[in-house]
Amino acid sequence: MRIAFLACPETLPGSLTRRPDAFEHDLQIGALREGLASRAEVVAVDWRVPIADLRRFDVALLGTPWNYTEAKDEFLARLAELEDLGVIVANPQEVVRWNADKLYLRSLAERGATTIPTLWPEAADADTVEAAFDHFACDKAVVKRRVGAGAIGQHCFTRGEVPAGWRMDQPAMIQPFLPAIQQEGEFSFIFVAGQLSHGLVKRAAPGDYRIQSLYGGRETALDPAPGDREAAEAVMAMLPFARPPVYARIDMVRLPSGHLAVIEAELIEPYLYPEQGPRLGAMLAEALLGLGG
Repeated sequence: MRIAFLACPETLPGSLTRRPDAFEHDLQIGALREGLASRAEVVAVDWRVPIADLRRFDVALLGTPWNYTEAKDEFLARLAELEDLGVIVANPQEVVRWNADKLYLRSLAERGATTIPTLWPEAADADTVEAAFDHFACDKAVVKRRVGAGAIGQHCFTRGEVPAGWRMDQPAMIQPFLPAIQQEGEFSFIFVAGQLSHGLVKRAAPGDYRIQSLYGGRETALDPAPGDREAAEAVMAMLPFARPPVYARIDMVRLPSGHLAVIEAELIEPYLYPEQGPRLGAMLAEALLGLGG
């Protein structure tokens, strides 16, 4: 089997525009190669290369195409091209299309998932955010892009301190800030073909609330409490697909009630934290080899 590990200039080794956190690319592809143990060829490639360069692959794994959020339609079109050529895309286009806009969280809430209260303005400005403080009865709120990743373009505002004239000229989402992010951290549950591989807790650097390594966040392996594991498995069961995605990362944060709420269901190009999950490479390898029939 030949596997294309789709990436981008921001993550490919040797690139002049490589991001500081692109070491995650190296760890993830390394774990996969180790799990495959020479049973398949894995090649890291920019997802924007000519389609003719990709047709030789059997599987296209959405590894680290982290710049897709700036070109969502182009990215979806490329996945459709690959599927039309008979290349197996993991996760497939239907999953990516559903997951690319964070409105999917509203869909999960409608299915019964515990989520964070959210407003969904088509564009957000200072007045929108100030109104959100009253709506949520809170003094701190987070504004995110609906199509975005890695907390890029995200803002955290305190009541009365939103800069005059500030605006986000794209579909947005606004949520009350949850202190548990800084106090307890954010939990991640990694699933491969619907089975839990491992869990971890991610904590922000002192004075920050963003838990990504790009901002100094750190991760610790975790044996999930039974109730927390069940909460993550319940979210997986609510995904609207006939079969579980090849990979999924369910990110959750604790509400004041003590219940875990889903903050993201990452099904496109999530980092899967192989350092905290020694079984990940082997599990992912078996799932991908199984796609070949």
